[in-house]
Amino acid sequence: MVREDKLIATNRRASYEYFLSSPIECGIVLTGTEIKSLRKHSCSLQDAYVIIKGHEAFILGMHIAPYEQGTIYNHAETRTRKLLLHKKEILKLEGKISQQGYTLIATKVYLSKGRAKVEICLAKGKKLYDKREDLKNKSQQREMLAKQKEYNNR
Repeated sequence: MVREDKLIATNRRASYEYFLSSPIECGIVLTGTEIKSLRKHSCSLQDAYVIIKGHEAFILGMHIAPYEQGTIYNHAETRTRKLLLHKKEILKLEGKISQQGYTLIATKVYLSKGRAKVEICLAKGKKLYDKREDLKNKSQQREMLAKQKEYNNR
């Protein structure tokens, strides 16, 4: 079975700022102009995070630009949107968030079979020395690839 996912937006900063684990795919409740704007790739997850309130999950800080052809009934750009998860998943996430110091971060928005999906991950904040270590490893990988490319071009 081939998956046809159309990536709309990613939160690239999340992997730099947090240790990410347990990615979960969930649906999102949108209005008509929001889904039209999403299909035009007008979305940002830079400040998006998830809260659980009353056994329901909500995403805050997700910016969807207003739809250009929308009327006066266009959507609010950063409104709180409900996420669609099973009750067992929400209870499991709620337990991890309250006990172990984790938070939920939105990492991707994509269309799967025409439906908008959000990938959320459990995240634990990195310290400054962890971020430096990641940057060091990235630069070493880049240098190694450059040397390998240079060697292969000889």
